Amino acid sequence: MTRALVVIDMQRAFDDLSFWGQTTNPQCEANVAALADAWASRGEPVVVVRHDSVSPGSPLAPGSPGNELVAVVAGREPALRVVKSVNSAFYGDPDLHGWLQEQGIGELVICGIQTNMCVETTARMAGNLGYDVTVALDATRTFDLTTDVAGVGPVTRSAAELMLTTALELQAGGFARIATTASLVG
Repeated sequence: MTRALVVIDMQRAFDDLSFWGQTTNPQCEANVAALADAWASRGEPVVVVRHDSVSPGSPLAPGSPGNELVAVVAGREPALRVVKSVNSAFYGDPDLHGWLQEQGIGELVICGIQTNMCVETTARMAGNLGYDVTVALDATRTFDLTTDVAGVGPVTRSAAELMLTTALELQAGGFARIATTASLVG
């Protein structure tokens, strides 16, 4: 069974903490680079996913500087580039699932931004589609989150709490295994 590395939304906009808020895991970018280097050295496919936001004023909008991929991803020639405007890489163009099936790929290692948004959604869908999924948690990052929840009021979770909750839900829920970059490149 062939495996692919799926790198999600490693875009410059996510460096704008005045827009996104506090973040965690400053090693994310270096760990994504280490995974991509390992996959390239073994001749395994890398899929790069970019989010083209349709929300007015989004720093991820096509044509904005924030839409550009970060250097550790931009300088590579992936096996496939997917552009999406929703949380799941499986709802992008070209069709990720179709391409993976054509290539005979049954195992995915997922990394990127945001842990509890696009990474988690893609991992859940991949698990539901029957892929053997691993999330390299230390090659992801997210941001503090606050919102009003009906019947509860304002709820706040730190980026670190959100990363751990995502790891718990993905692994305990049977969607994906959680791994470290070192365990995947070693």
